[in-house]
Amino acid sequence: MTVSRRGFLASAVTGSALAAASSTTMLSALSSAANAASPPGDVVGKITVGYQGWFACKGDGAPINAWWHWSGANNQVPPSPSNNTIVAWPDMREFTKSYVTAYSNLNNGQPATLFSSWDQQVVDTHFRWMRENNIDTAALQRFNPNGGEGPTRDAMTVKVRAAAEANGRKWYIMYDVTDWLNMQAEIKTDWLNKMSAHVASPMYAKQNGKPVVCIWGFGFSEPSRPFTPAPCLDVVNWFKAQGCYVIGGVPTYWRQGINDSRAGFGDVYRAFNMISPWMVGRISTLQDADNFYTNLTVPDQAECNARGIDYQPCVLPGEVTRRHRRHGDFMWRQFYNVIRAGCQGIYISMFDEFNEGNQIAKTTETLATVPANSGLLALDEDGTFCSSDYYLRLTGDGGRMLKGQIALTAIRPTPPVAGGGGDNQPPTAPGNLQVTATTSTSVTLSWSAASDNVGVAGYQVRRGTTVVASPAGSPFTVTGLSPSTAYSFNVTARDAAGNISAPSNTVNVTTPAATAFVALRSRANNLFVTAANGAALIANGASAGTAQQFERVNLGNGTIALRARSNNQYVCAEAAGAQPLIANRAAIGPWETFALITNPNGTITLRAQANNQYVCAEGAGAQPLIANRAAIGGWEQFDLVTP
Repeated sequence: MTVSRRGFLASAVTGSALAAASSTTMLSALSSAANAASPPGDVVGKITVGYQGWFACKGDGAPINAWWHWSGANNQVPPSPSNNTIVAWPDMREFTKSYVTAYSNLNNGQPATLFSSWDQQVVDTHFRWMRENNIDTAALQRFNPNGGEGPTRDAMTVKVRAAAEANGRKWYIMYDVTDWLNMQAEIKTDWLNKMSAHVASPMYAKQNGKPVVCIWGFGFSEPSRPFTPAPCLDVVNWFKAQGCYVIGGVPTYWRQGINDSRAGFGDVYRAFNMISPWMVGRISTLQDADNFYTNLTVPDQAECNARGIDYQPCVLPGEVTRRHRRHGDFMWRQFYNVIRAGCQGIYISMFDEFNEGNQIAKTTETLATVPANSGLLALDEDGTFCSSDYYLRLTGDGGRMLKGQIALTAIRPTPPVAGGGGDNQPPTAPGNLQVTATTSTSVTLSWSAASDNVGVAGYQVRRGTTVVASPAGSPFTVTGLSPSTAYSFNVTARDAAGNISAPSNTVNVTTPAATAFVALRSRANNLFVTAANGAALIANGASAGTAQQFERVNLGNGTIALRARSNNQYVCAEAAGAQPLIANRAAIGPWETFALITNPNGTITLRAQANNQYVCAEGAGAQPLIANRAAIGGWEQFDLVTP
């Protein structure tokens, strides 16, 4: 499958369509309908999450050998801003193996890496998160297994089974029939020859004593699912004849057969043991959620109750980069609505769907761990800091409400940061915000620390009203700016409970015009100083290429900093000058500050503020540069060259 479900399900929902969905007859049916057929099991009375497990990286050992579902049209090269399928960035901190992409470094300077679902540790970690947050069941998505993806999907089933068994989570197969034109025969063969063997797993989901199978996609009015009702009904009844409890992932408007549903599929839908209507692309606001509750969820539940069908509505967290989430309130409103309607279970879309941005898996918390200039946002996009596990915890609390372990409430009980629910006092505002350095593309800010009754957890740097970074403290350099452009900045503080302070004073700054890079040619050996990534500076370059170029940052009072073009890091007189110079700092401090001295012969010399010593091309340039000379000689002189 090469496109997300959202791409073909994002048709607008009109007011007239919603009105058509509701009727007095259906609402009255709810009050008089019989209870649904099934007692609590592994899907009834439980939270189920859709699990893709479809991410791979070149070199990970997967048979597909591609950047599967990370890259766009060309999945043989790493994903980048112009070649990708994702709209959110995962929190990578708990994965033991990662793969370098073609994105720019993260805003904190670290490489932009991604995980592979092929690595068992990734799947194990995902299922551990489910266990830790009391998420009951995972529905493993299975698309047409007969093409090039088949061997990888077969192996992923084994990996998911192992992780489910290790973590005590129930799981089942969820077929997606998108683009599966020979589905009627092949889905039966796949179940008999491959998937039915996994029913032997002690953690394979059972409902009413029967193994659970879901089929997603019957009846959708899209060309990728061109099936007529007869073969679909045949497949549903065939699985039931195999002794399975069959869930239908059906169109939003399944009951009326309008909008996203083909006409004539009523018998197919009502043959399922459980109905789970799709919701991604349908709602994005609290008002949308309430409208769908009144006009779809309530009459859907009434229809299912009247026919003895279990009802499993879909709940989604909302897309991060489209700013749907409202720090959890959007998702909680859906939990409240479907539970008060009387649903038999809940399907979460999705666990790991970084392509649609509706993932509950751990997601990067702040822009500091998002690739620079990627256009992606983090969980704090609306100004509220949310821990990376927040939507896992929120889902767990939704499950508790479904099971009656906590009272039905429209008020979200889950704090954005674990353990932060009792503290409502925000920190004081940071003080004395000032600009300490500028380049054509960056501004360095410093401020005095805020205070808090419990403790300050970090800060948010805002450009205007937009949070652009969440550093731990001062100073911080905002990058990715445009030359000759006016900006305003302020800083707020946050505590562990997610409380945000009032903003600091605002500073206004205009970046200078684009600055040409400079190179330093040592008079000791007439070679250019090189900043190789991870290595000390040394005068060994015959020409001024990228590794020999530096951006000169004017700090005032005759002092400068040098930022290496090769890695965008500032040159540092390491260990207060006791060790060689190296370009390894993301911000400017005393060790990164140098006095620029112009000598009578036109050369320049650098004096490190760290120890007040002159920078020397040691060993006549054969050894790394180090700030260790009390006087200026030939080894301490450099030509400042514009490449």
